[in-house]
Amino acid sequence: MLGDLGVAKMIHCFIEKSGVEVDAFVSSTLINTYGECGSLTDAYRFFQETALKNTMVLNTMIHQSLEHNNLDLGKQLFDSMPERDVASWNSMIRGFANVGQYEEALALFHDMEISVFRPNTLTLLSTLSACASHGALEAGAWIHSYVNNNDLNRDGSLDSSLIDMYSKCGDIAKAIQIFEESPRRDLFTWTSIICGLAMHGHGKKALCYFSEMNESQVSPDEVTMVGVLSACAHAGLIEQGRRYFQSMEKVFGLVPKIEHYGCMVDLLGRMGCLKEAYDLIMGIVYNNVELGEVAAKRLLELDPRDPWGRVMLSNIYAEEAKYDRSMGLRKEIKEKGLKKSPGCSSIEVNGSVHGFLVEDNSHPCYNEINSTLEKIEKLMN
Repeated sequence: MLGDLGVAKMIHCFIEKSGVEVDAFVSSTLINTYGECGSLTDAYRFFQETALKNTMVLNTMIHQSLEHNNLDLGKQLFDSMPERDVASWNSMIRGFANVGQYEEALALFHDMEISVFRPNTLTLLSTLSACASHGALEAGAWIHSYVNNNDLNRDGSLDSSLIDMYSKCGDIAKAIQIFEESPRRDLFTWTSIICGLAMHGHGKKALCYFSEMNESQVSPDEVTMVGVLSACAHAGLIEQGRRYFQSMEKVFGLVPKIEHYGCMVDLLGRMGCLKEAYDLIMGIVYNNVELGEVAAKRLLELDPRDPWGRVMLSNIYAEEAKYDRSMGLRKEIKEKGLKKSPGCSSIEVNGSVHGFLVEDNSHPCYNEINSTLEKIEKLMN
């Protein structure tokens, strides 16, 4: 049923004509159904028409607003709530974090912390994710202290998120400490430390942990293998990289995806095996329309606004002389105004996070930063 807007409207019509009592459960179900079918407009129209707008119904409408990236509507509904609960706060924090507005997510967490509601595990998972993505080490460390002071991680369920946060914020030593002290050695904690070490260039140490993971009889997933292959790339371990890549299907039953091929191309390129890298791309992806379509669809799932999936698929169709499909995708990119997001980096200084985009000169200290970089470049040369 989900995904079929026509069926959703038929159900709505049946409810209205049959005289079924539209209570909070029915209202929330209809809002969710419309939202899952891709129509926030119909969900909001029903929400406006229904007389019952209690906390449950409002939470559902907020959730669907944020799922459709309509943060303004979600915030408007949240601000208008006469009574909130933990789910209301969690939806808002997770919604802002999911679209990259990490400062807003962290601000909401602090507002919640001083309200009458106590953050729960879901709140902390979303907030730690925001800190990790924003590079906000000081804020993440404060939340870690909050967790410890309130005994909110007794079972170690937050350890993988804490490891991920410290890794992405640059404190890999703290990430290792948390892993070593963790009472929980599951797929997520192993994956977090392996990916964190790989990210910091500690390829050999990451592979040591992967060996321990296998000895512990914890099976890796696709994310773990991205970390493993990335570790091989950073450490220049070409033979191990080839072996781990081949073991994905043979040993672990995992079908390599575009991310894994990307790691292998990175490894081969770093080691100067450009012909092998080229053959991998052309032989596995560009000469295989079916796999190319799967890879492109996966990229679209990860980020529907990123044009790369469509560009890649368009090129594949062009190689196969399917010019109508190729041009159709190019037209879709143009009509939707899709553009590749500019590269972005951030750094935390004295509790404030400073963000920088490619070719962005809007930072108030731009001239001083540029001058310092030029001096460093001269010293390096």
